[in-house]
Amino acid sequence: MQDSIHLRDAAQTDCPRMLELIRELAIFENAPDEVTVSLEHFEQTGFGHNPIWKAIVAEHCLPDSTPQIIGMALYYIRYSTWKGSRVYLEDLIVAEAFRGQGVGKRLLDALVIRARLEGYSGMMWQVLEWNEPAIKFYKKYNARFDDEWVNVHIDF
Repeated sequence: MQDSIHLRDAAQTDCPRMLELIRELAIFENAPDEVTVSLEHFEQTGFGHNPIWKAIVAEHCLPDSTPQIIGMALYYIRYSTWKGSRVYLEDLIVAEAFRGQGVGKRLLDALVIRARLEGYSGMMWQVLEWNEPAIKFYKKYNARFDDEWVNVHIDF
């Protein structure tokens, strides 16, 4: 399996498949109606004049077939007045049929390496408190789980 997985930077042509993975994640998280971003907006914000996100995609490549995107790590750079520039991992998604096969680990490892090489001070992300498989996965990285901060947001 590992030999048939290839990681690369996302391209604009990957956006439709990436949105499919995002919708799959929303269904898994019991929030299928929460994905409201349009393909046009998604493409513009990732590949327009002022891109605000980047992604690494995982492709399943078999001989004599078209590679299929089966996972992604979508991230952006945020700034902490205490820590400086940090990577914010917005989504780490692996298609359901490929979970538990090391794809997520390869994506996260690649992003950690990239963040270190580019001089960022660390990485941050969120995980739902009930998502035990993800929590166990992140604990393998010695990730710290914050029980002090509360997520706050305003929707427009």
